[in-house]
Amino acid sequence: MMPLSMAKEGEVNTIIKVGGKEDTRRFLENLGFVPGGDVMVISGTGGNLIVNIKDSRVAIGRDMANKIMV
Repeated sequence: MMPLSMAKEGEVNTIIKVGGKEDTRRFLENLGFVPGGDVMVISGTGGNLIVNIKDSRVAIGRDMANKIMV
């Protein structure tokens, strides 16, 4: 288990758990970051990650990505 921020680009990972405060978890769940879901890091530039989740591309900050365990 590792944070999403450490995942390799182009590799499909399964979300194990989403941490953080209740409002943060709810925000991430609304974007599609739910346990059991697949996520792939497209690119990491600066402090942000662009990920592919549920056939959508989403940009999240590295601090948010650290709360998503894959």
